[in-house]
Amino acid sequence: MARSASESLLEIGQLLKAARKGRQLTQEQVADMAGISRPRYREIEAGSSAARTTTLINIARALGLELMLIPQAMVPAVDALLRPHDDLDDLPAFMAHPDGVENV
Repeated sequence: MARSASESLLEIGQLLKAARKGRQLTQEQVADMAGISRPRYREIEAGSSAARTTTLINIARALGLELMLIPQAMVPAVDALLRPHDDLDDLPAFMAHPDGVENV
């Protein structure tokens, strides 16, 4: 199911906020490094305003991130890679002998 534009803006804002807090930066510091005003950054982080691609690239780089475009068909695979998992889910993606028995 496709997300609405407002849902996408909120998600981007949440990701930016988490990255900023993880790096222990203030909104003012990120805005300064990205070359935008703090009120503008606050709007983007809150998901209440869209940003130009160049602005998102600058914000991402200020946060030590890289903005990437991936084919929509690859989104489930990328989501699976990024999803936190527990020890029970810590299995290799591929196994030479899936049943655990080696052929002799």
